[in-house]
Amino acid sequence: MAKVMVITGGSRGIGAATARLAAREGYRICIGYQTDDLQARQTLEQLTALGARAIAFKGDASNEDEVIQMFNRVDNELGPVSVLVNNAATIAPQSRLEEMSEFRLLKLMKTNVVGPMLCAKHAIARMSAHHGGVGGSIVNVSSVAARLGSPNEYVDYASSKGAIDTFTLGLSKELAGEKIRVNAVRPGYIHTEFHALSGDPQRVTKLEGTLPVGRGGQPEEVAEAILWLASDLASYVTGTFIDLGGGR
Repeated sequence: MAKVMVITGGSRGIGAATARLAAREGYRICIGYQTDDLQARQTLEQLTALGARAIAFKGDASNEDEVIQMFNRVDNELGPVSVLVNNAATIAPQSRLEEMSEFRLLKLMKTNVVGPMLCAKHAIARMSAHHGGVGGSIVNVSSVAARLGSPNEYVDYASSKGAIDTFTLGLSKELAGEKIRVNAVRPGYIHTEFHALSGDPQRVTKLEGTLPVGRGGQPEEVAEAILWLASDLASYVTGTFIDLGGGR
C-alpha cells in the first residue's frame, strides 16, 4: 500500500522541506496551505519533478469543514492517510502580554492548537484500528519556545506550543493501542520566512552567536527528524520530542 502524507502548512519553510524529503522517500503527498497560491504551485511542481504523486489543498486547517474537505480529497486522489504532519501555525509581532488583544490570542490559539487537534481527529478516523484502519503516525511541529517561554516576545505563541506538547503526550497514550504513534519536533532557530510574521525577519541571524552550535538551522534538518519519526525506523517511539534548537 502506498504511503500517504498530509502536511499542513506545506507550501513553504519546514512544511515544504518535509514534502520534498517525503517525495524522495516515495510518499504520496498532500500539502495544505492557506494563502500563497504561487508558493504552493512552486512546491507542488518540485514534488512532481521528484516523481511524487502530489496535490495541494487551499484551506484553513483550523476550520473543520475545510479539514473534512482536505481529507476527502486525499481519500479520493491519493488513498488513506498514513502520516499527518501538523505543521501549520502562526505568530504575531513581538510584544508583552498586556499589549495583546483578545482577537490576537483567539486567532493564534485557534490556528496553533485547535487546528492540529481537528486535523488529528480526522486522520485518526482513517488510521485507527478501532475504525478499520491499519495505523499510522502523527508528527506535531512544536517549538523550543514551549520550553523557553519567549518572555517579552510572544508568550502567547510559546503557550500554544506548550499546549501542543501536552496534546502530543496525551494523544500518544490515547492511541498507543490503536497502531498510531504520536510524536513531536521542537524547532528553534530555523532560517525560514516564519520569523517575518513576528516583525523580525532577521531574528535567527541576530541570535546565531548566542547558540551553542553557532548557527541557525535549516528547514531540511527539521524535515529529517520529522521523516524519521514518521518512518518504521521509529516504530517503538511514541510520546517523544526531538529538539532542534542548536543546543539552546
